[in-house]
Amino acid sequence: MPRTERAPAERKPKSAFKTIARISQYMLHKSWMLALSVVFVLISAGAGVAGTYFLKPLINEGILPLIGQDSQTADFRPFIQMILGMSTIYLIGALSSYIYSFLMIKVSNGTLNAIRKDMFNSMQDATIKYFDTHTHGELMSRYTNDVDAVREAISIGLSMLMASFITIVGTFVMMLILSPLLTLMIVIMLLVMFAITRMVSSRSSLYFKKQQKVMGTVNGYIEEIIEGQKVVKVFSHEEEVKKAFAKLNEDLRGVATDANTYANIMMPIMGNLSYLNYAFTAAVGAVMVINNRMDIGTIAAFLQYTRSFSHPIAQISQQFNAILAALAGAERIFEVIDEKPEQDKGFVSLVNVDKEETCIISESKVCTGVWAWKYQQPDGTATYTELTGDIRFANLNFGYDENKIVLHDISIFAKPGQKIALVGSTGAGKTTITNLLNRFYEVPGDKIFYDGIDINDIKKDDLRRSLGMVLQDTHMFSDTVRENIRYGKLEAADAEVIEAAKLANAHCFIMNLPEGYDTRLVLDGANLSAGQRQLIAIARAAIANPPVLILDEATSSIDTRTEALVEKGMDKLMHGRTVFVIAHRLSTVRNADAIIVMENGKVIERGSHDDLIAKHGKYYQLYTGNFDLDVLSTGS
Repeated sequence: MPRTERAPAERKPKSAFKTIARISQYMLHKSWMLALSVVFVLISAGAGVAGTYFLKPLINEGILPLIGQDSQTADFRPFIQMILGMSTIYLIGALSSYIYSFLMIKVSNGTLNAIRKDMFNSMQDATIKYFDTHTHGELMSRYTNDVDAVREAISIGLSMLMASFITIVGTFVMMLILSPLLTLMIVIMLLVMFAITRMVSSRSSLYFKKQQKVMGTVNGYIEEIIEGQKVVKVFSHEEEVKKAFAKLNEDLRGVATDANTYANIMMPIMGNLSYLNYAFTAAVGAVMVINNRMDIGTIAAFLQYTRSFSHPIAQISQQFNAILAALAGAERIFEVIDEKPEQDKGFVSLVNVDKEETCIISESKVCTGVWAWKYQQPDGTATYTELTGDIRFANLNFGYDENKIVLHDISIFAKPGQKIALVGSTGAGKTTITNLLNRFYEVPGDKIFYDGIDINDIKKDDLRRSLGMVLQDTHMFSDTVRENIRYGKLEAADAEVIEAAKLANAHCFIMNLPEGYDTRLVLDGANLSAGQRQLIAIARAAIANPPVLILDEATSSIDTRTEALVEKGMDKLMHGRTVFVIAHRLSTVRNADAIIVMENGKVIERGSHDDLIAKHGKYYQLYTGNFDLDVLSTGS
């Protein structure tokens, strides 16, 4: 099924309070640390407020009495005591700031650790269709841009908001105590600042959401081009790719400029308004001092409170945009976490069994190489059906989109131990059949049977454990060759790894690698040839030792000489197993027990190679090359 682009929706958070509540649940894993950080925020903010108030007695009782006195006879003890007191208070505040910042970093990292874990686990449980409809870049932006936005909001924004709020409340109370009249002036200016903040923030919020959306598109395009770099160079499309990226990048520059323009002008606006407020307050206060309605210490402390009052307001306004971005990012993260997992109502499990001469089957705790389907009965007893590999499709109709059916009335069967080849033009529906056999997509009941069992009744993990797949597009992990082969059976010993490699005829080339089986693969196996990667993928399937094999163009990237060697190993691997082979190279399926020819989602021929050649039908045309390929827009 082709992947379609779907950019994040441009919208405000559906429910800010709900999103905040969910983030809070993650933060509560360190509730004691969070509570302790709140205490130190209170101490830090309180120290700032209390330290400022010390200016009043310091000036009135510590400095003014010394004016005009002889330095030799003046008593500096009150002044020194007040300076030491102020220093102690500010030192306590600075230490508290360091502690709560440290604690909030611990809380934020722990919170993001849990969020990333839930997001990754949810993706592992998501359906294949989910990945078909989301680009890699879009999904990666959830782990990078969105998670980073949440991190900043928790580690910096949250503590700053708490400290600013406490500072504002404490400062406002102290300002009321010092001068209610001047406080009223500050409140009027505050209302003006809030109005401006709201106007600018609304515009900034809009562009920040656009920025998140465009950034996901840009990341997706970059990843797509990196993966397809060889194709770009083969067709000499570097300039076209540059132009396409330049347009996307320009779109990002535009929305990022708008977003940050509004965000960055917030501080200058608030700063200038606070300076204006400060100057006006100083002028009015000076008049009050001249008229003996206020002392110098009070006006000095009040002016300092004025600065302390406007600064946290400016900080809150600046953090408001970051909080909005974090909430939007958190909502996108929770969309991944809340993605509906793969449904599995299966109740039949796959177990190892011992089969006695009397044909009595008993479950075994060790690997015996004999498998059976286990039915757990309501009364606690269990019945077993031996796994033979009998696969049947009965009048199956299927479409990735319910409005577009790609398989029409498919009825095929594979008897135990048979090798079934699926051939046909691109888009005929061959790979779709194997996808449905793996239950990568949901199918209606009573359409696909495995040993007489509706595959919907089989647990998905057990079903897939019984099926070994070698795909045309191999994937190598960034690990050693040994571990890439062992991925088919994680508990396999080194001897089993080597045996599987020999079976796939991969042992010789592996031993010629710089570090043999310990050679580390990078960038999806970029340090190997395509054929070598496919040989390792075949060895990975061999070590899993599955009862049923699906080979989707498994030898497409292997040269003719190597293919002959691999086929000998594959014959050993396929012996006694039911095998489905998808192949465009028809010479590889001549010895199949049955060849199924498909066209436009329908089965049009079935038979052995000789029978189909004798019919002079579609297979004959495909085999002799006397045909026109019908390349469809849908995947095969």
